[in-house]
Amino acid sequence: MSETVAQPVTLSTSAVKRISSILAKSDGHPSLRISVEGGGCSGFSYKYDLTEAREDDDLVIETDGARVLVDPVSLVYLEGSVVDFVDDLMGQSFQIRNPNAVASCGCGTSFSI
Repeated sequence: MSETVAQPVTLSTSAVKRISSILAKSDGHPSLRISVEGGGCSGFSYKYDLTEAREDDDLVIETDGARVLVDPVSLVYLEGSVVDFVDDLMGQSFQIRNPNAVASCGCGTSFSI
């Protein structure tokens, strides 16, 4: 009997669609790298980059043409998070629902633990 292992970071359906669309329009075989950096108005900020560079210790999430990379240091801060893509009256953006964040800024790109 096989067990299903939960991913430490998951992608919403809308995030998968948007990431797939972005990657399909890019040259080469890029991935979306999501990382956490020090800074921002709440202490840490999320960073998004298109890259073809994949490290051996990266978490790789692949679903329906969406490929996301997370480095091990950032994974500590992102454990249990859901990456979402929101398209509303305020605009379009990736948003991360992070259960580790105790506070975040109004723009949703900065958080504290």
